[in-house]
Amino acid sequence: MTLPDAPLDAPLDVVLGDLRPDQVRVRFPPSPTGNLHVGNVRSALFNWAFARHHGGTFVLRIEDTDAGRNLEESYTGLLEALTWLGLDWDEGPVKGGPYGPYIQSERGSIYSDIVDKLLRAGLVYRCYCTREEIEAREAVRPKGAPSGYDGFCRDLSAERRAELEGAGTLSVVRMRVPDAPIEFDDLVRGPIRFGPEHVPDYVLVRGNGEPLYTLVNPVDDSLMDITHVLRGEDLLPSTPRQIVLYQALAAIGVGSGRTPVFGHLPTVLGEGNRRLSKRDRGSGLSEYREAGYLPEALLNYLALLGWAIAEDRDVFSLAEMVDAFDIRRVNANPARFDARKCEAINALHIRALEPAELTRALLPFLQGAGLVAEPPKAEEAQLLHAATPLVQERMNTLSEVVDMLGFLFRADADVVIDPAAALAPEADATLAAAAAALTELQTFDHASVEAALRSALVEGLGLKPKLAFGPVRVAITGRKISPPLFESIELLGRASALARIESARATLTRPSA
Repeated sequence: MTLPDAPLDAPLDVVLGDLRPDQVRVRFPPSPTGNLHVGNVRSALFNWAFARHHGGTFVLRIEDTDAGRNLEESYTGLLEALTWLGLDWDEGPVKGGPYGPYIQSERGSIYSDIVDKLLRAGLVYRCYCTREEIEAREAVRPKGAPSGYDGFCRDLSAERRAELEGAGTLSVVRMRVPDAPIEFDDLVRGPIRFGPEHVPDYVLVRGNGEPLYTLVNPVDDSLMDITHVLRGEDLLPSTPRQIVLYQALAAIGVGSGRTPVFGHLPTVLGEGNRRLSKRDRGSGLSEYREAGYLPEALLNYLALLGWAIAEDRDVFSLAEMVDAFDIRRVNANPARFDARKCEAINALHIRALEPAELTRALLPFLQGAGLVAEPPKAEEAQLLHAATPLVQERMNTLSEVVDMLGFLFRADADVVIDPAAALAPEADATLAAAAAALTELQTFDHASVEAALRSALVEGLGLKPKLAFGPVRVAITGRKISPPLFESIELLGRASALARIESARATLTRPSA
């Protein structure tokens, strides 16, 4: 395989060829095998953005031919995940379309028919070699000879094939790869060339008749008139095989006869500059949903793994990405997944939300923690609406709301002081003075609360603000760190604030006389 030294800036006619922009058709073909990998989400995003930018079609196709690994709940979760992300598809499961069905396990008769046509045309052939026979021949090859299948069954006589068939010998179906270089222009990596010695005849159909990815993927692309294939760099070695099959399908009149234009996206790296694996922490989409990432924020970050809207700008909306997206500006170099930067971008998106939007986004996390009813009571909704602005500038993820605001929704008796925030006996005098000040207040708003506590604790007891308000914060919230104290006390109300201060005082071990 020959790659260019650096990615090339392909002209627009290489991207679209003779297509009108609205004729662009791309696909996202996941397998329903579990939690969606963030690298796959990045591929879905780039395909979606490419289609939306050109006014084309984004196809969702489920590749479930590996029955042993596919799970029904994963299929359902996959559709739900894409919906949550906002990556709406134009054709595919649920929505339908002119090229259905869009689930590969429902297309078996299509694949069988096409294999028969390819066999009759001599573009593929049956191979009767056992694994042991293939390995035995490989073992005696000269050193440095090309690896892979040696074409032993490629030119069997009709008599020999009939003899093997008559004996009930199992066979696979192999592609007859032309003895010529395979070349194509990659939208991300520029011109790429594979020598024929690196592309041996490969299997399309197993001995039990099951079609493989090497068959179904190009067949579906051809039949669904896919014009562009944007996918991960890890799939680059399979590209010459697919190109050979696209050409064979065109020869027998299957599909439009067009070979899709490829663009291989940069590898996503994890810790230690290794490819981010499904087994790595932070690689699965569900982790980010559970932690409370906004879908648009997560997509914003994933877009940066190989693309940028501008040199000096990292935060943007999906609409802005669609408007600016240019596949020619995708960088071929590997991109490292930085969890901290991802979180920071999520925090910036949280800050940009309207308070009412953020309130709606926070609600499910409080409900999931059992702090708010479902649906919320009127007083709970009102309290959350009032409290949200107190934490909007402090949050990195939505799930943090449980720790930040949970104290407002818990009964006074259920507020437990965090052991890390345990109060010293000396705090009793501070809490007593705070309680007295709050009791005497005529107007109970945050400004009045602040003035009363400063007067009683800072001026009256001569304490520095940190030492003055720290014990009150712990008594009210159970934590050393909380939303703004005076606003929190206002929202909690006088009765609850006094009850919590009294409860905290009762937990103190007073020094003996």
